[in-house]
Amino acid sequence: MQATQISLGGIFRRYKWRISATFLLVVVESALGVLYPLLIGIAIDDLMQAQYQGLIHLGLLGLASIVIGSARRFYDTRIYAGIYQTVAVELVSREQAANATVSRTSARTNLLTEFVDFFEDSMPDLLGAVVALVGILIIVAGLSLPVFIGCLLLLVLVALVYTITAGRNYRLNAGYNDQFEQAVEVIESRETARVTNHFSRLMQWNVRLSDLETINFAVFWLGAVALFLFAPYHAVTTGVLKAGLILSLLLYVFEFIDWLSELPLHIQQVIRLREIAQRLASPSPQADEGKV
Repeated sequence: MQATQISLGGIFRRYKWRISATFLLVVVESALGVLYPLLIGIAIDDLMQAQYQGLIHLGLLGLASIVIGSARRFYDTRIYAGIYQTVAVELVSREQAANATVSRTSARTNLLTEFVDFFEDSMPDLLGAVVALVGILIIVAGLSLPVFIGCLLLLVLVALVYTITAGRNYRLNAGYNDQFEQAVEVIESRETARVTNHFSRLMQWNVRLSDLETINFAVFWLGAVALFLFAPYHAVTTGVLKAGLILSLLLYVFEFIDWLSELPLHIQQVIRLREIAQRLASPSPQADEGKV
């Protein structure tokens, strides 16, 4: 693969079978995880009737999760270490052929690690979140239609917020990465004023990104608190579920909010990697050397 193809899609296409195997293990592991609250509720209802079948099923689910999760982590580490080694060498070779500065080449190999880290660390979380959210919605729909609608409304709120702010998020990441790429050459200049100015600008971009994320966070949690209040009120006052299944429903609502709260972090990272992919699509120009 040429360095011009360094992107999430480009890396996946090149290593699609190996990466897909890790994704499949993630999906299975996540699907098993979705069953925990339901089996906990069933086990409680069984125990209240002096039955142990639900408890046995819960134990078997735990063992299956351990086996699948361990296998996936052993496999992931080896696959992504090999991918990074290959792609990093190709990127450095391309930059050297273009006579790019050492500082820019170093900065770009550091940016490259974010792609591999995303596949190894963030992508399992992102896939897990999608599987968990879909699975939770299906089960909650079977337990309580009004609570299911509340969960859907919160999901729509998150989608709207991040659709509206995606453009600004991309521009802020571009500004941050422009500044980040200059780090090595600024430090090598040994000019205190340049170094101070560089890190001041870098932190200004960082603060702007943080401020945007804080606003999105606040909007999300307003909706989450509303769902927190509605779900237990509806589950208890309607009286249509057994005690164990009421617990299962509330656990699913808490898990839904927890998974949904993590999803924006992955959205932010995808936006950042889109910007980095565009940056890595062409060699660093020598003319940039010495600029702040």
